[in-house]
Amino acid sequence: MTIKIDGVKVAASIKAEIKEETYRIWRDRAEKICLAVILVGDNPASQVYVRLKEKDCADVGIVSIKHTPPPDISMEDLLGLIDDLNNDPSVHGIILQLPIPGHLDANIALDRINPDKDVDGFHPLNVGLLSQNLATLMPCTPTGCMELLDRYKIPIEGAHAVVVGRSNIVGKPVAAMLLHRNATVTICHSRTADLGAITSKGDILVAAIGKPGFVTADMVKPGAAVIDVGTSRVGTRLKGDVDYDGVYEKAGWITPVPGGVGPMTRAVLLQNTITAYKLQRKLIVGLLDEHGRKRK
Repeated sequence: MTIKIDGVKVAASIKAEIKEETYRIWRDRAEKICLAVILVGDNPASQVYVRLKEKDCADVGIVSIKHTPPPDISMEDLLGLIDDLNNDPSVHGIILQLPIPGHLDANIALDRINPDKDVDGFHPLNVGLLSQNLATLMPCTPTGCMELLDRYKIPIEGAHAVVVGRSNIVGKPVAAMLLHRNATVTICHSRTADLGAITSKGDILVAAIGKPGFVTADMVKPGAAVIDVGTSRVGTRLKGDVDYDGVYEKAGWITPVPGGVGPMTRAVLLQNTITAYKLQRKLIVGLLDEHGRKRK
């Protein structure tokens, strides 16, 4: 029997845990945890995502601050805003909502965020630490995928995991996380020859390419755990990278879209904000200081 992986339910459980923790921190330390979001431009999807993040923060007792500089902000001024947030001890997490206007360099801006406040896990230092299995703040969507596998007790060690997609945001980091958990990992992409022959051997199949319905039943191993990261709008509906109806009967576990990985991404962002606060307050020991040296 196929098990539908309920990301909404798991995310709600994580948010309940976070709410208890933010209350304890307020009770014991009289501090509010704060997440700052920078939203540049008028991208409709970004505006929706930011509103959802604000609601999530309110639900668990995290303060959310939104900065909306004008779309024509200069690179110098954007970096100045990031510096101000880096230097503000009351701000514990920083997000630069992507995409940003074309005249701005997203890589330079993301690199400017203090790695200990990088709750998206995009800073090169955190990316490098992840590659060595040493990261404290990790990308939200890949971490959410791993959390779903764990909470549904899906075996990872010794499994053959196939990741379709090699993006820096999902494909590469989730492959690294699976490898660190002793899976044998194959990464596939648009140039992979005979893709279906490879995906059909995966005990775990992660689809993250942004092509709705691309993964069909003939590409899936019977009993596999199928994690669908894709989210594409088709007409009025959201569709994943997996042909859900076709794959459902063949898979052992499968995430729906919506209601699978998406809620987990937002829940992990809240987890990362708590972790960032603890790093800055030395409640947990991070791995490196601001000069790249091992912390004591």
